[in-house]
Amino acid sequence: MTSRLLARLGLRRLPHSVSFAVGVISVLVAGVLLARAIDTEDLATSGAAMSAAPLSVLIALGAFGLAFVVRAALWVRVLPGLRFRDALAGINLALGANHVLPLRLGEPMRIVSVVRRTDTSFEAATASTVTLRAADIAAVAVIGVVLGPTLFARLIGLWGIAVFAVVVAVGVGGVIWLRRVARRTADGEGRRTIRLPGPVVAIGSMAAWLLEAVLVWQCAHFAGLDISFTDAVLVTTVAVAAQTFAIAPSGLGTYEAASVAAYAALGFDPGPALAAALTAHALKTLYSFVVGGIAVFRPAPSLLGHLRLPAENAAIIASATTGTDDRHPPEEGMRPAEPLAPVVLFLPAHDEEASVAGVVRRVPDHVLGHPVDCLVIDDGSTDATAERAAAAGAEVVPMGTNQGLGAAVRRGLREGADRGAAAVVFCDADGEYAPEELAVLVAPILAGDADYVIGSRFNGTIEHMQPHRRFGNVVLTRALSFAARRRLTDGQSGYRALSPRAAADAEIVHDFNYAQVLTLDLLAKGFRYAEVPITYRFRTEGRSFIRLGRYLRTVTPAVYREINGSTPRPPAVAVPVATS
Repeated sequence: MTSRLLARLGLRRLPHSVSFAVGVISVLVAGVLLARAIDTEDLATSGAAMSAAPLSVLIALGAFGLAFVVRAALWVRVLPGLRFRDALAGINLALGANHVLPLRLGEPMRIVSVVRRTDTSFEAATASTVTLRAADIAAVAVIGVVLGPTLFARLIGLWGIAVFAVVVAVGVGGVIWLRRVARRTADGEGRRTIRLPGPVVAIGSMAAWLLEAVLVWQCAHFAGLDISFTDAVLVTTVAVAAQTFAIAPSGLGTYEAASVAAYAALGFDPGPALAAALTAHALKTLYSFVVGGIAVFRPAPSLLGHLRLPAENAAIIASATTGTDDRHPPEEGMRPAEPLAPVVLFLPAHDEEASVAGVVRRVPDHVLGHPVDCLVIDDGSTDATAERAAAAGAEVVPMGTNQGLGAAVRRGLREGADRGAAAVVFCDADGEYAPEELAVLVAPILAGDADYVIGSRFNGTIEHMQPHRRFGNVVLTRALSFAARRRLTDGQSGYRALSPRAAADAEIVHDFNYAQVLTLDLLAKGFRYAEVPITYRFRTEGRSFIRLGRYLRTVTPAVYREINGSTPRPPAVAVPVATS
């Protein structure tokens, strides 16, 4: 959702690496310049005054926060269908993001927030945001001109005047856009669901800046400057005007330079003035981080999406496992499979010529009364994997080019489902798992007790596993248990069995790997899960393709997509197979 909205705003064209570099460089440059300019005694004086008057700090921050409450109320006035809490969250989120991102790139986050959390259309959110932000900047200009026309014009210069002219033009365009959206979104009786901004918005925008000026006024007094509130408002307008197109996150450096220039023009010493500007900016930044962080998670839904399967899924999984779900009892629709239906065991393989033949030869011909079909899914091997697998008695299914383990498992599951298998099983072709233990994997499925079975190395016997891999498996398994809302003991096992229905319904959302996303997918769909103990020994031939950095970079986003694409669904109807 967020990426699509940013793309519609044209912001995906700016690579993340570029924006990150711009932000870091600008912060470093501004930080160096400020460090060279600041008088530590002035800063210490300001800090001591703040420490001695915590109530004054809280009042100043409260006034600053109230400014954004006013802006949220104005947004709700323009979009009556928008809840106040969602408007406030969007504005606070943009505030926090602007203190992290360069070039004012945090502004679109208020649009992202309300579109994700409410039924507000993208067009209405964007048109209203453009209009209200233009009204904000226009209010700054009006206040500056009223309080000190000569000083304000001199400090912002011709460039600033040109910027305000552009802002006014954008604001006019925003009003026209908003009017068109209002006409299109009128309800069935012709009543408009959008109000055009008027005097209330203009007055409210100016009031918000006056509230923000309270913080500047108080920080000036902390720094020892005997400044009137009117002068503090004027300093605020100059600093805000300078930040209209700030490069660094939060306008670092720009805010301080403009504030000091305004203080100096009013006759104050630049040393304490810089301390006052830094103090005000620090408090604003602290506030933005706190409220911006809260706005990421509240109100629901969180902008980060779900980090676990929805709680409703956990209830569905439990009822499917225990048979207590009256809506979909496990017996419903159960039918025996053909007595001679095969158990399909497939081995995904890429350049495994050293081990694949030995694994194939160890596959039993029959298991629990069912014939076993052994397939090798050749994932674009460049060595003799296919030839040696075929010579050992396996049926080779070529993938063509190398597509990844996830793609190979997806192909194998489809092959098993298409062949009318009694159960579909897969294990690695590198010899780490024992094909002789196939009966252990398929027994719960053939008995109708489970739809998805994982061979757990940690419940069984581990002949050898490198310490760093053992640690990684434990950590990743616990993370998967948290995401799945149930206890798992081996989230990365390469030995798994699925019922025919589970194999047909399974979805693997990326090609690199399958381990976590397959489990989350099947649990979200209500398939019954089981673990059985198996034997494991570390491979003696070849080497694993898994590298921790790449694994996490690839798998973590896929897990996120899987969780956030999962909605509570009725348990799948089990299709157990009668043993012959």
